[in-house]
Amino acid sequence: MLEQRTLGALTVSELGLGCMGMSFAYGPGDDDESIRTIHRALELGVTFLDTADIYGAGVNEELVGRAVAGRRDDFVIATKFANRTDADGNRFIDNSPDWIRQAVDDSLRRLGTDYIDLYYMHRRDPDVPIEESVGVMAEQVQAGKVRHLGLSEVSAETLRAATTVHPIAALQSEWSLFTRGLEAEIVPVARELGVGLVPYSPLGRGLLAGALTSTESLAPDDFRRNNPRWQGENLEHNLALVQKMRDLAEQAGCSPVQLALAWLLAQGDDVVPIPGTKRVKYLEENTAAADVNVPADVLAQLDALGEAAGDRYQGAMMQAVER
Repeated sequence: MLEQRTLGALTVSELGLGCMGMSFAYGPGDDDESIRTIHRALELGVTFLDTADIYGAGVNEELVGRAVAGRRDDFVIATKFANRTDADGNRFIDNSPDWIRQAVDDSLRRLGTDYIDLYYMHRRDPDVPIEESVGVMAEQVQAGKVRHLGLSEVSAETLRAATTVHPIAALQSEWSLFTRGLEAEIVPVARELGVGLVPYSPLGRGLLAGALTSTESLAPDDFRRNNPRWQGENLEHNLALVQKMRDLAEQAGCSPVQLALAWLLAQGDDVVPIPGTKRVKYLEENTAAADVNVPADVLAQLDALGEAAGDRYQGAMMQAVER
């Protein structure tokens, strides 16, 4: 059984389960297998589930709601607002008070629950003062609809300003052996403020698993097909890093997946990675990472690997992070 960690005042399992790929971004879903995966997660002690209203235009929240029905209080559910799409399918960020109030009610309905354990602002619109948005989020806590607040992909400055309005339990940002820029400023400020860290894409969107070497086998609608890190020279550079990872995993006696997650877990007791999967077998491999003791010399070599080549997102999506 997994140990527990704290995100601010919120207690969660030391590993969470990212549910996005069950309905969104990574090819076709399988609802039955996804629900089995969530149920198996509970058996393994993974009680921290992560979703968002943008994942499948609400479909992912509905899936999570069906999976936890009848055992809601056994799980800690995190969801997010702010990413929206217009009538033409173009994405935009909405941090307005009216949207926050509507979005939380919509998420509660889709999840089939009367409270959300952790409610994140998914992305920040710099034209809306963070103090205003967090103030409206805090209203949802006072109303009993939300228990804890979080932010995603914000700068250290924004995080600091947000905590003057209401305690922030968690910061969810991309963090892995491939993505380490937040360690310079954002992680220290989060720790100064008592904000827990929830790394998403802890396996480099699957690259760190070592099985994928190109985009050819990906589904036509898999967003990684157009991800800069999966293109040309960037991919060649990143696959060379993956090979070094595979060699170090062999030294540590575990899979590359488990080594990548164990490295993150070793970064501090306030770190709770949320590897995503829609299949039981990968969930079980991920969860076993909590039992991996990485030798100090292997940790040092991992620290020295260097980051992946290429931006994390394309164009406008990259401009929306760390604001």
